[in-house]
Amino acid sequence: MDSKKDSNVKKFLFYFGHPAQYLFLRAAIKNLLVQGHQVTILIKTKDVLEDLIKNDGLAYQNILQVQRGKSRFAILISLFKRMMTILPVIFKFKPDLMVGSDATIAIIGYFLQIKRIMITEDDYEVIKQLAYITFPFTETILCPAVCWVGPDNKKKVGYNGYMKLGYLHPDVFQSNPKILEKYNLSDQFVLIRLARLTAHHDFGVKGISLLVLDEIIKKCEEKGLNVHISSEGEIENKYKGYQLPIEPTDMHHVLSFASMLISDSQSMSVEAAMLGVPSIRFSDFAGRISVLEELEFKYKLTFGIKPSNQLKLYNKIDELLEDAHLKMTFAYRQKKMLDDKINVTSFLTWFLQDYPESKNKMQKNPSFQLTFK
Repeated sequence: MDSKKDSNVKKFLFYFGHPAQYLFLRAAIKNLLVQGHQVTILIKTKDVLEDLIKNDGLAYQNILQVQRGKSRFAILISLFKRMMTILPVIFKFKPDLMVGSDATIAIIGYFLQIKRIMITEDDYEVIKQLAYITFPFTETILCPAVCWVGPDNKKKVGYNGYMKLGYLHPDVFQSNPKILEKYNLSDQFVLIRLARLTAHHDFGVKGISLLVLDEIIKKCEEKGLNVHISSEGEIENKYKGYQLPIEPTDMHHVLSFASMLISDSQSMSVEAAMLGVPSIRFSDFAGRISVLEELEFKYKLTFGIKPSNQLKLYNKIDELLEDAHLKMTFAYRQKKMLDDKINVTSFLTWFLQDYPESKNKMQKNPSFQLTFK
């Protein structure tokens, strides 16, 4: 490698605390590696995050191997543990740019004067506790244009897309029809996704209760559809027959063939929309997240219902399951959404590689991103 090329090589440090964050940047990271840049990946134990990275064959370090508790105190202690573990890695690697959604990256980067980007697709009001300790310290908030980031809006770089398009855009993801045979799935099935609701912004949030779950299963089976449950946590014994153990790398292939997703997971509801799969999210977060509001009211790709309105949930299930043209309708809506949005992975690769010049270009001329359609 000649000296001229050496001078163009950058060191990137990524920290991931959730599978969706890694998936968002996975293709871009691979592009950076192909272009000769150096990458260090740090993670904490969270759901299937480690399994995904292992399967991709990327080098990583798990800096928090025991999953933290649910209390605010446990979250605070975990933050300090991560800071103490990340610091030696930073001193050794000497990154040019640090990327993640965690406060540790923002705080450490601020005091060590390292360029840093926070990635998110949640609005300020939804992640207010995280925003309090992250936004003041970060240099750039990279998020979908539709997101509102509160008082630190001057740090925002908004792109015309969604985080989930980073890994579910048709240029990046293609459904594998062999998945139906692998999991013995019928042509028509409903996937129910039960989230754990233990994130920092999930305190007091309600989702699908056992009574509601019983009614959902009953309605779907009465319409002749098979029901499969995917759960982040343990489920009651009586639902074990419905449980579908899905390998992490197969989840989006399974989702892509579902007739419908019913969930209290905001993340998977967005993923369903990217794939053109009808989804109903039953959660207190309904009406509170800009990305999902845009997908619901501009593109009609998902439906949010609060747990206080069970009748509305049941009526919406009936309405969708009785629509003979449901699949065709949602394919059309998905195409309209995709036509409006950019190729997020191509944009990310450019933005990270050319940072901070890319930030200046985006803030002066946001329409430049349209070259990545």
